[in-house]
Amino acid sequence: MRNWRFLLIGFFFVALASGLVVRLSILQVVNHGFYKALAKGQQSLPGIATGDRGDIFFTDKQGTPHAVATSEKLPFVFLVPREVVEKEATSLALFDILNIPKETILENLTHQESLFEVIKKQLTTKEEQAIKDLSLKGVYINQESIRSYPHNTLASHTIGFINQDLIGQYGIEKYYEEHLQGKSGMEKTLRSVAGYLLPGEKDTLKDGKDLMLTIDFNIQSMAESLLQKAKEKHNIIEGTIIVMNPTTGEILALANYPNFDPNNYSKVSDISIFQNPAVEKLFEPGSVFKPLTMASGIDAGKITPTTTYTDKGIVRIGGYKVLNYDERIWGNRSMTEVLEFSINTGAVFAEAETGHKNFMDYVANFGIFTPTKVDLSGEVYSQNKELKKGYEITYATASFGQGIEMTAMQLVRAYSALANGGYLPTPHLLKQDIELSKRVISEKTASQVTAMLVSVTENGFGKSARVPGYYLAGKTGTAQISNSALGIEKPGYSDKTVQSFIGYAPAFQPKFLALVQLKDPQTKTAEYSAIPIFQELAKYILDYYEIPHDYE
Repeated sequence: MRNWRFLLIGFFFVALASGLVVRLSILQVVNHGFYKALAKGQQSLPGIATGDRGDIFFTDKQGTPHAVATSEKLPFVFLVPREVVEKEATSLALFDILNIPKETILENLTHQESLFEVIKKQLTTKEEQAIKDLSLKGVYINQESIRSYPHNTLASHTIGFINQDLIGQYGIEKYYEEHLQGKSGMEKTLRSVAGYLLPGEKDTLKDGKDLMLTIDFNIQSMAESLLQKAKEKHNIIEGTIIVMNPTTGEILALANYPNFDPNNYSKVSDISIFQNPAVEKLFEPGSVFKPLTMASGIDAGKITPTTTYTDKGIVRIGGYKVLNYDERIWGNRSMTEVLEFSINTGAVFAEAETGHKNFMDYVANFGIFTPTKVDLSGEVYSQNKELKKGYEITYATASFGQGIEMTAMQLVRAYSALANGGYLPTPHLLKQDIELSKRVISEKTASQVTAMLVSVTENGFGKSARVPGYYLAGKTGTAQISNSALGIEKPGYSDKTVQSFIGYAPAFQPKFLALVQLKDPQTKTAEYSAIPIFQELAKYILDYYEIPHDYE
């Protein structure tokens, strides 16, 4: 009888143990996937997330990258209101750490249906650690991606910025939005037992691509400092400097004054400052256009650098008259001297010899009527409808750069054909291989006009642009600003000017081409404003690249 009881009890325990084994087998083997998923769901916060935005880099002559737009992870603290039990104590604790009014935190805690109430972004390391140490229930720390521009105003028009919706605005940020922007996807952020958020699983989440630009960090910095100097010395309204490799089209610097800080773009009161004057504003170039007029006539076989004419100080066309600067009379002069001393009537003569149709065909070939296709957002161009109407006076004034509109980038592209043997490059900022377009003038013509421009800096009004040891090709330009360009509803021109100098060096094997353009400097001509800036910039670049001298 007693043995029977032991057997019954033993059987009971064996059955119980067998049941537990079977149950554990079901839990751990058969339903393993179900319970694993359930646990993971309780420990994770699912949601849509976006990959990090790609960074933007400049380089230098050594090829060292300089980050100018970066995405960094910064911590922020948020609440899940329904998980917070001790609301008063939690509010007081956060107030002590974050110095945020307790009432504000309590207000966030009243939103019981909310799963996410951000309390403070961009926590300091000290604040982040203090919150972690407290292990407050319902209080979490996570990270968000912040766009940062570590060099503040440097090349702000070129880089652009991203708005509150994390979408690129202006410049490279907008033009290459598809490349830079991270791709959205599902993300599960894991929550530890202590309540911290940990890196979790990502599905179809991809970071954006980094971009390496052609901008040289040091040349860009130098160009911007020179524009600041122009503001201080000549009180300019606006200024632009473009430095480009005329053979490849690589833009080495693109500086504008005034600029802005993309870290604080929302503080800018006048949004027109976001426009990049180099590609988004038109101007009449003045005498810097004369070499293109000469190139047209020489390439068409209508004139040569030694062709002469007699200047009487005035050209009458219908009821209009064209005068030289200061109404000077130059007498018998060659086409080279026309450039040396920037004689308006000489440019009119050259255009007339070339023929209006030939002249317009060359202007079109130099890309003045078409966009450059530079990789910057917002590029504009003028169809020059008034010039195309075919009036004698508009052809005459266009020959010396008045009554014809273009952007600074279009002018730089056109001059590149003079510097590189006759080809029109595509200006670009992203490091890439881009083929030159068709030839627009012959190599012989380009060489002849280059020699004429060297004579400008050796014998003419461009002498102060010289850098000892180098032959430099260049031309000045001082153009009146039309009333319409200033928003004045009155025909004709104002007393304000755009003063420019554009040149390249070494002249016969150029490594760079640069344009200095100043809006309304308080000087008489570009000889006293744009040339000194160009000279300082050219000397810096020649020394920086350690380019061998042309002569001792």
